Amino acid sequence: MTNNANELTHFDQQGASRMVDVGNKEETHRVAVARGQIRMQPETLQKIVANDFKKGNVFEVARLAGIMATKRTAELIPLCHLLPLESTAIEIEPMQPDRVKITATVSLHGRTGVEMEALTAVSIAALTIYDMCKAIDRGMEIGPIHLLEKSGGRSGHFKREA
Repeated sequence: MTNNANELTHFDQQGASRMVDVGNKEETHRVAVARGQIRMQPETLQKIVANDFKKGNVFEVARLAGIMATKRTAELIPLCHLLPLESTAIEIEPMQPDRVKITATVSLHGRTGVEMEALTAVSIAALTIYDMCKAIDRGMEIGPIHLLEKSGGRSGHFKREA
């Protein structure tokens, strides 16, 4: 990690915060995939899978929350650009005995990437699962959350190594 503000795109030469100017960047097809998980008591996962919650289908509410979150990322993270997203897909998979894996894929044709939108989607989906299940399991743990892959743009293709 570096502390040199000159190497970070969200700071100017004096170290002041700024939104990156993407006006001269080429529009390309950009895709980002992020993943995270939430760990819980095995009984909590069994209840989710059985769709035994009065609040509704936990996975579908979490999926919708994650999709909605991608559209609000610029409001949540101060220096993110407001983006015209083309697609958001969220996969939620129970992993027996005690965790749920969440994967978000976000895409657009534009001048800046969608990594933050994908990471936000995973985070909010996990938080929604926590919110819906906290009455029976306050010990749930969220994380790790990370970028799996991104493509498009000047910095090229990134794929997380296993």
